[in-house]
Amino acid sequence: MSTQPRTAVVIGGGITGLATAALLAREGLEVTVLEKQPETGGRAGSWETGGFRFDTGPSWYLMPEVFDHFFRLLGTSAAEQLQLVKLDPGYRVLFEGQTGPVDIAATREENIALFDSLEPGAGQRLEEYLESSEEVYAMAKKRFLYSTFASFLPLLRPDVLRRGPRLARLLLEPLSSFVAKRFTDPRIRQILGYPAVFLGSSPFTTPSMYHLMSRLDLADGVLYPMGGFHRIVSVIGDLAQAEGARVITGAEVTSIRTEVSGRKTRATGVQYRSPDGTLESLDADLVVSAADLHHTETELLPLELQTYPEKYWQRRVPGPGGLLLHLGVQGTLPQLQHHTLLFTEDWKANFEKIFGKDTSVPDPASLYVCRPSATDPDAAPEGHENLFVLVPVPSDPSLGAGGIDGAGDPRIEKMADAVIAQISSWAGIPDLAERIIIRRTVGPQDFVTDLNSWRGTLLGPAHILKQSAFFRGSNASRKVDGLLYAGGSTLPGIGLPMCLISAELILKRLRGDTGTEALPEPAPWSATADSRPESAGRAAGGDAKPLPAEPSSGDGA
Repeated sequence: MSTQPRTAVVIGGGITGLATAALLAREGLEVTVLEKQPETGGRAGSWETGGFRFDTGPSWYLMPEVFDHFFRLLGTSAAEQLQLVKLDPGYRVLFEGQTGPVDIAATREENIALFDSLEPGAGQRLEEYLESSEEVYAMAKKRFLYSTFASFLPLLRPDVLRRGPRLARLLLEPLSSFVAKRFTDPRIRQILGYPAVFLGSSPFTTPSMYHLMSRLDLADGVLYPMGGFHRIVSVIGDLAQAEGARVITGAEVTSIRTEVSGRKTRATGVQYRSPDGTLESLDADLVVSAADLHHTETELLPLELQTYPEKYWQRRVPGPGGLLLHLGVQGTLPQLQHHTLLFTEDWKANFEKIFGKDTSVPDPASLYVCRPSATDPDAAPEGHENLFVLVPVPSDPSLGAGGIDGAGDPRIEKMADAVIAQISSWAGIPDLAERIIIRRTVGPQDFVTDLNSWRGTLLGPAHILKQSAFFRGSNASRKVDGLLYAGGSTLPGIGLPMCLISAELILKRLRGDTGTEALPEPAPWSATADSRPESAGRAAGGDAKPLPAEPSSGDGA
């Protein structure tokens, strides 16, 4: 940007929007966040009823160093803000047609031994696989994840050029074949291929570059923040407000305002519908949209100012849609771990139904069950369990919307019945359906309605080759100065850690920083809060609206 902005408006109060607001406010800007839902959180929302507390989205805490780095940019740390517990086992996998589960351990050494027990010699091959994933992960963090790609010159470094041929092979070979060359046991192949789903894709189309994901769970282990994942949103929201940011909920942005200055068009603010229904304008030198990029471009800007118009999206590949279930269950469920995955035998056909040309809902489906009450006693009343179920389905809003106690669209509720029966059968819980006292379903149409999600996708554009790194698109409008983008639908991609990095990329854009590495962390402040210097953003003040610490609902945009 030619001149440093003094005011900013952030569209969307999910984790990305709040993180962006915190960093911009600390940088000295007067920041306002506009969230269309009654509560903040976006995909990382929360729903409470009958003593149960359900996270409505993300539930895997991976890449802990990314979280800690973000908090340190704000003068604190993950240890100070969150109570993190390491899960052991990290997760359980149930395989169709197999009698026993496979429990992924909390340590690298135990997992190497586990793989050796599943396939002779696989332990040594896993060790080599993890060494490769660690090397690629380190390279990705140093040269790709924290880059805005505003300039490619910083990528022309000896360490990148030296690894060029290998990186090219990893980009061109799919993860599925990369794994198959090294392991024959189908269970191992599925365990190593499933991380592609975290990237909104299939192991048969995801570049093998992303075998780096296996370092996160098999070597580093899986953590859980006590209080649930919405606790992270609450903490970041509190930090944003402490820096001086203002948050307005129930405020739906209807357009991005612009003006022509010389030969350039620049953003001047937004128009939004206030909580009482009136249309209001908010002036700003900088507009950051942390909302869905398709919605931002095609709904909030006129066609002539769209960097990514509808024809662009017609060539894009969405990640999966999702059928979500929030279940409150009487009694205990020791058959399930905190995280449990159910994998179908016909693995490739399952993904083809979700991502292929002629899509359909898999039956049976490979799916994921989270049981936070296994770790967090506050997730459910005593003597009860909390289950969150995610079933990847095609990103097709016509599948319908969910509801409470069977009130969703008939197709969604029928799918939910089948999923409950599948979990009951595979996990050996014959009376599961009869023990459910709370039931809420969410379908692809809900993601459109609540999150303005492109094609109802659960996560965003899939991480296939043409939608990864610099192929994913820019986080800055090419047609409107002072308009930037953040969140899972833009750089660097999908997942909570990526959303925090995305917020940092906004700061790098603001500073004109084209480097590829994370921003340097400030020196730690003194232990006493009173001795901490006031940031310019906090000094700017503002009538900040308190964020609810424990909202009763929230699938905010």
